Amino acid sequence: MKRQSLIAFDSETNVFHLSNPLISYVMKIEESGVLSHIHFGKKVSNYTDNKKYPRRDRGFSGNVPLHEERAFSKDTLPQEFSGHGSMDYRIPATIITRENGSSLLDLRYETYQIIQGKPKLSGLPQTYILEEQEAQTLCITLKDRDLPIYVDLFYTIYEKRGVIIRSAKYRNQTEQTIWLDKAASFQLDLTNSGRFTEVIALPGAHARERLISRQRITEGVKSFESRRGSSSHQMNNFIALTHTHTTENLGEAIGLQFIYSGNHAFEIEKDQIDQLRIVGGINAYQFQWQLSTNEAFQTPEMILSYSDEGLNGMSHIHHELLRERVTRGKHQYEPRPILVNNWEATYFDFTSKKIEALIDEAAALGMEMFVLDDGWFGKRDADTSSLGDWFEYEGKLANGLKGIAEYAHEKGLKFGLWVEPEMISIDSELYRQTPDYLMQEPARTPAASRSQFVLDFTRKEVRDSISQQLRKILDEVPIDYIKWDMNRSLSDVYSAYVENQGEVYHRYVLGLYDLLEELTTAYPDILWEGCSGGGGRFDAGILYYMPQSWTSDNTDAMERIDIQYGTSLGYPISSMGAHVSASPNHQSGRVTDLKTRGDVAMSGVFGYELDLTALGEQEKRIIKEQISTYKEIRQIIQQGKFDRLENPFEQNIAAWQFVSPNKKEIVVFMARRLTSGQPPFHEIRLVGLEEGMYRERKSSLIYSGSELMTMGIYLPDFHGDFQTEIFHFEKIVTGEEEENASIN
Repeated sequence: MKRQSLIAFDSETNVFHLSNPLISYVMKIEESGVLSHIHFGKKVSNYTDNKKYPRRDRGFSGNVPLHEERAFSKDTLPQEFSGHGSMDYRIPATIITRENGSSLLDLRYETYQIIQGKPKLSGLPQTYILEEQEAQTLCITLKDRDLPIYVDLFYTIYEKRGVIIRSAKYRNQTEQTIWLDKAASFQLDLTNSGRFTEVIALPGAHARERLISRQRITEGVKSFESRRGSSSHQMNNFIALTHTHTTENLGEAIGLQFIYSGNHAFEIEKDQIDQLRIVGGINAYQFQWQLSTNEAFQTPEMILSYSDEGLNGMSHIHHELLRERVTRGKHQYEPRPILVNNWEATYFDFTSKKIEALIDEAAALGMEMFVLDDGWFGKRDADTSSLGDWFEYEGKLANGLKGIAEYAHEKGLKFGLWVEPEMISIDSELYRQTPDYLMQEPARTPAASRSQFVLDFTRKEVRDSISQQLRKILDEVPIDYIKWDMNRSLSDVYSAYVENQGEVYHRYVLGLYDLLEELTTAYPDILWEGCSGGGGRFDAGILYYMPQSWTSDNTDAMERIDIQYGTSLGYPISSMGAHVSASPNHQSGRVTDLKTRGDVAMSGVFGYELDLTALGEQEKRIIKEQISTYKEIRQIIQQGKFDRLENPFEQNIAAWQFVSPNKKEIVVFMARRLTSGQPPFHEIRLVGLEEGMYRERKSSLIYSGSELMTMGIYLPDFHGDFQTEIFHFEKIVTGEEEENASIN
């Protein structure tokens, strides 16, 4: 049987239709070569092109240049990609400047190509395929009506995923230089704003990342963006479009996720006739890319997902895509080790004796990896020196870094190390030898943040210097894990080695990707974890190089419920580092019991950062039980299907669940923050189970799958504040099911 194409072009109607069993994406070449958007959403079978966009003369909208029909205007027509000018007054996807100062760009359809599989992008993180037949890519080329300035629009559709992957390539084939002042990766024009009335964003702050903000879309332009040089704590580069009635499990949702780690922007405009335009990509703030004759600029990719099964359905699409077709390497599906990090136990004040004592306790408790954090390099006893000096702090560790690593290995633990390679201290050998490596405008004192400055990663010699230092450590010391941190936003964004300063922000990110690709390829056995003061660069771009990231510096269990809940909207649980720390918590001062801290952290890539040598026997017993429990459920947590059940942003409780890939096991987390004298009883309904019977491990109570989904179970009648519980259900397999499983 011949496999049906995922992309069709009808030359009679001039309609492109990308479709699989889940979604359709439809666009049309209109009069004068204007490319219009028709539909993105649920699968459409046998599209007839009879639902044509109405023609109406809108006052002051104006005509399409060289087309005299007054009822046909770019100012109202839903388009696939817009330039500045040509009577479209809505936010444009691209703005250029030519040598004569003009910014006019009137894009018209030129040609198309259907590509089996998915072309690779150079120097950028991206989605990928394992086999050519799992996806097809449509490339539509638009051209300015007068000049050979081209925009290639790429659309990749997978066979079995509810996503379209968008990007754009800008090509200058004029005989003059042009400048890109704005270069979006995608545009989406929606005619029926009643379908999508709200936008969900993930704003936040350091130690309070990715909180869910759900807002009504009103007239005008709204922007969600970062101008900090990274994807940032303040506004993550994921948003969702929903209806007021969309819930976790019901209704339509479109997810938009940028595979990029620098400045970004999503702009949403509700226009004069209640249509929506969404434009997204690299932030136009301080961006200007020079294109000489025959040069091209490729944008990063944007993921567009569609679900008619609510926010959980949308999240499933992003979780699976990021886990299976963005994350790479040996550790993609491997169980992540349970680690302990020494930072909150010792900060900078450690010796070999202290570290070995922590390692001894970690091994005795059943942990799997020890991570040595800040303070092992240069002459680093405080955060005021030595960034850039990636050589051992001589004498701080009696037997050196290698001795500590070997000690951990002898105790049966893996060994990990913290680094912050993008930064430099003034008090460092690197600065004293090469002060021009610092990013700054010459003769102007740059701004410090946390007593540190930014290295000019636009320069290859700077990256090579850092690479050589790190390689020496990685070649000499048996290291299993690297935590790559970035503890400030960019400032003084200037490079004396870049001709056009509008390129520096983006070239910095490209330089980072270049170094990450080099090191992660050279050391494939190392588990790399991203970090930026916690979750300041928690994005799909970093996941391409590092399969997990530190979710937040805030380890307070109650605040982590919100942070992890919000993060789960667009990111898989396997990407979220989540640790048990001391109480009172070092960030908030809140007191929570060890069970609560463990229950919350077990809903992520589990670990600890506290002083193991200060624990009492009761605490050690609880930690051993936590580690044993997590080892039993780890694969379900890290690779299972995750569903949010109760929203902590709307009430005093939270609940979520994990279902194993074979649907035979379910792990459910529940929490209540504050108690009251007469608390109401609350029912938690599970989702996505099979028919049949399930036994809860601790209580041995038996429930039907239908009962758990339709009637639910009660939130425990907790006593006191900050209480949590984990339930583990296992399906009772009948003899007939066992027989069918063996046959299959």
